[in-house]
Amino acid sequence: MERAVYDRLRQVEQEHWWFAARREILAAQISGLGLPRDARILEVGCGAGGNLPMLARFGAVTGLEPDTESRAYAAERSGVPVIDGSLPHGLPAPGYDLVAALDVIEHVDADAEAVAAIGGLLKPGGYLITTVPAHPWMWSAHDAAHHHKRRYRMSAYRSLFTAAGLEIRKASYFNSLLFPPIAVVRALKTVAGIHSGDDDAMPPEPLNGLLRHVFAAEAGLLRWTNLPIGVSILLIARRA
Repeated sequence: MERAVYDRLRQVEQEHWWFAARREILAAQISGLGLPRDARILEVGCGAGGNLPMLARFGAVTGLEPDTESRAYAAERSGVPVIDGSLPHGLPAPGYDLVAALDVIEHVDADAEAVAAIGGLLKPGGYLITTVPAHPWMWSAHDAAHHHKRRYRMSAYRSLFTAAGLEIRKASYFNSLLFPPIAVVRALKTVAGIHSGDDDAMPPEPLNGLLRHVFAAEAGLLRWTNLPIGVSILLIARRA
């Protein structure tokens, strides 16, 4: 990602509606996996560490991050060990009950190799929880600023995990309730030739609170069903 993006994420990822609601959704999903109490958890590409305290509720967490400044910041803020490494090479030894790759795989050129490498980190019966941006037609300046390589169609994303020999336990779109206005805004920006990549800028209150409430409401929906369309994809896979 561009340095300005890293710096902005440090400032907003605790309170911004998208990050905060996504953590609620992910925590609800992880709580249903039946992880052991002493679960070993790794977050690949942990960035500034905003997800590490949430993940620490479920076991002993380690972060992995290639960016030096973000690695130091994440470790200091969270108190969680954060090691140097990147995908698909430079990963730690296997033996994890849960590996999280949250909006990470879209940054990697060799995404199939990356998914296989992450799957290799799991214990037998271990889980991989991932999120990525959906729908190539939604590509915008936001994706370019974040150095995304692609946005995914569901079928193509699922195929990465089946090719790696992983069992898909859940595959759903999410950020679905807000999908219509987000899609309209991105389309209008494209038509108008607006190329700013600041979609993750902090909106004013009470708008930020309202957006968080709406997005977080999907935590309950996703416990029981998969959503047919959304801005992002959530996929959970298991190693046999």
